[in-house]
Amino acid sequence: MEGNIQKTIDIDGIIKAKMGKKARWMPRFAVNWLKRIAHEDQVNAFLWESRDKKGTPWLEACMEYLDTKLEVEGLENLPSKDDGKLYTFVSNHPMGGVDGVALGSLIGKHYDSRFRYLVNDLLMNLPGLAPLCIPINKTGKQSRSFPAMVEAGFQSDYHMLMFPAGLCSRKRNGVVHDLPWKKTFITKSVEYHRDVVPIHFGGRNSNFFYRLSNISDRCVKKVNIAMLFLVDEMYKNTGNTFTVKIGKPIPWQTFDKSKTPMEWAEFVEDEVYKL
Repeated sequence: MEGNIQKTIDIDGIIKAKMGKKARWMPRFAVNWLKRIAHEDQVNAFLWESRDKKGTPWLEACMEYLDTKLEVEGLENLPSKDDGKLYTFVSNHPMGGVDGVALGSLIGKHYDSRFRYLVNDLLMNLPGLAPLCIPINKTGKQSRSFPAMVEAGFQSDYHMLMFPAGLCSRKRNGVVHDLPWKKTFITKSVEYHRDVVPIHFGGRNSNFFYRLSNISDRCVKKVNIAMLFLVDEMYKNTGNTFTVKIGKPIPWQTFDKSKTPMEWAEFVEDEVYKL
């Protein structure tokens, strides 16, 4: 790293933390390869340059840095920020990076930053993003407190932005589509009387990424290897324009006993893909 740039993303440190004394046996070429895939120097340089920004302004700085633009259809379907209600915004998750940043900047700008993400706790390592996050680590030590964190989010005075599939989309039989949506956004939106706003994000990762994620899902189930490449995929999409389609809010009363919460989650997922 040049000058006085401080490392936020430290691959050497992460490897030592994960592997302990065994880290010294990791080949240097493998470490350097990981640094290259994670764009360690580039990401750290950006994080250092944008260190004074937090929340929505930081997301907007990310958009500018990645030269990413949005074409938004259905902007009139976003409820007024002054109507006194709280909403759950749900979207497909085709990319696992740019889509989260872009939708956060869109929602954050419209609602004066009054929203929160439910995100993987790894993203809490990004200082500019952390203030907008309710962290989730469903596989690690935090897994037992997952329901409490979700509860805290829905009890809060913030709109919720969620990707109910959890992981980013996969490509199966030639079609890029989310994994099945979880029901949490249905049960909590009903419990806290939040209407659900469906959003479709038009974008995709590389064929390499989708091939790798399918192999990882089948063969290495405990480790999401594909996640290592999400930063690289984000850089591959630099300079692109993405289409965002916003649907009409679905009243929480819609989600009655005529379907199970899982069936209602599938219903909203289908509505998103119709947009």
